[in-house]
Amino acid sequence: MQNYLEKTESCILRHLEQNHVSDTILKSSSYSIEAGGKRFRPYLLFSTLSALGHDPLKGVQTAAAIEMIHTYSLIHDDLPAMDDDDYRRGSRLTNHKVYGEAAAILAGDTLLTESFSIVAADVSLPAEKRIALVSQIASKSGFNGMIGGQMLDIEAEGQEISLSELENIHQYKTGKLIVLPVQCACIIADVSGDVTRQLVNFAEKLGILFQIRDDILDVEGDIAITGKSAGSDEKNNKTTYVSTYGLKGAHEQLEKLVENAEFILNGLAEEIETKELHSVLQRFAVRNQ
Repeated sequence: MQNYLEKTESCILRHLEQNHVSDTILKSSSYSIEAGGKRFRPYLLFSTLSALGHDPLKGVQTAAAIEMIHTYSLIHDDLPAMDDDDYRRGSRLTNHKVYGEAAAILAGDTLLTESFSIVAADVSLPAEKRIALVSQIASKSGFNGMIGGQMLDIEAEGQEISLSELENIHQYKTGKLIVLPVQCACIIADVSGDVTRQLVNFAEKLGILFQIRDDILDVEGDIAITGKSAGSDEKNNKTTYVSTYGLKGAHEQLEKLVENAEFILNGLAEEIETKELHSVLQRFAVRNQ
C-alpha cells in the first residue's frame, strides 16, 4: 500500500509540474501536497480495489484526484475567512502564511480543477468509466457533498444543534469524501449490485467513525502527534459527539460503529477478500492523529 501511496503523490506532483504557467501556483500547490498526511482516501481506494480482486495500480490517477480535492479543502479551510489557522500539523505553516491568501486560494482552485483533468487523462480506463468517475467526484465534492457540508458547518457555529443535525453536517462535510473512494473503486473494477451497496454502507460507517475519532482526539489527543491543541472544539463552542455523548459515550459509539462495520465486512467475506478493508477499519478506529 505504501508503494501505491507514493505513486499517487508522484502522479500529482508530476501533473502539476507538467501543466503550469505560474511558478508561484506550482510551488503553493506542491507545498500542500508535499506536506504529507494520512492519505486515508487513496488508501481506502486501493484497499477496495484489492478486495475486489482488481489491480490497484489502475486507481492511481483517481486516487490522485481525490487527494487533490482533499488537499484543496484543507488549504481553503485554513484561510482567514474560514478557520483562520496559522499552522497545520502543529508546526508547518499553512499555505496562505507562506504564499499569501491570493496564491493559497488559487492553489486550492488549481488542485480542484486539475483533479478532473487527471482523471480525464487516465488512458488506462475506457472513456465511459472516466465519465462515471468525474461525475462521482463532482457529486461528492460539490454542493451536494463536501462543500455543502462545509457550509452547514459554518452556519452551525455558535448555535445549539441537535444530534441529527450534527450527523447531517458530517455526513456531507466528511462522509461523502470517504464514500467516494469506495464508489470509484467499484466503477474502476466494474462491480455493481449488492457488493457495491454493502461497500458503500461500510464506507458510510467509516465516515461517522472518522468524525467521532476526530472529536475524541480533540479532547485526549497528544498535540505532539495530532499537531492540534486539545480542547479547541470546546473553546469554539462546537457541538461534537463528545459534547453530546460525553467522552465515555463517544468511545462507546465508536466501538459500536466498529462492530457494525466488521459485521458488514464479514457478510461480504464470501464474495470478496476483506483483509485489507479490515486493516482500513482499524487504521480509522485507532488512529492517533
